[in-house]
Amino acid sequence: MARNREFDLDVAVAAAMDVFRRKGYEGTSMRDLAEATGLGSGSLYAAFGSKELLYLAALDLYRKRYATPLTTMLRSTGNAREIIHEVFVGVVDDIVQDGRRFACLIVGAAMERAHNDVRVAERLESTTRSLELALFDVLADAQRRGQIPADRSASDLAAFLVMSMQGLRVMGAVNPDRDALMRTAEVALSCL
Repeated sequence: MARNREFDLDVAVAAAMDVFRRKGYEGTSMRDLAEATGLGSGSLYAAFGSKELLYLAALDLYRKRYATPLTTMLRSTGNAREIIHEVFVGVVDDIVQDGRRFACLIVGAAMERAHNDVRVAERLESTTRSLELALFDVLADAQRRGQIPADRSASDLAAFLVMSMQGLRVMGAVNPDRDALMRTAEVALSCL
């Protein structure tokens, strides 16, 4: 008779996500994952099948915790500049809160895994696309309403702002100084 699983999968994925953020995929061993989750490697394999599948679950959780709230915030009603500014403030606050302890899992996955794992690449493309689409919707609407100039493509602006957010995450891993990051964010936002 098979035993019932005696642990919470979501808690295990969250613990694994933190390890992957600190150490990257290649730098994370099954021992690291077992220590972080409090589970034996056999239990991890039984629950997830492999380190790769646990990593994909961690990417999915990261998107749910970090990217989805940004797209939700972008879909709120109000002044486009203020909404986008709030999104950037939220990104900077997340960076500063994490300090040098954690990297952005999306940026790390792009650098480390996207070139050789199609499943990772698809998740990153989907996450980036959803952020760009949410920004595009806000920007295009703001251009129609005359809230921001229409002299630039809303699509190009959305891609630039997503790139700027990810750049902030990279630079925040080097120096999580809030004032410096906000000054850089304000330069990016000045394109609106």
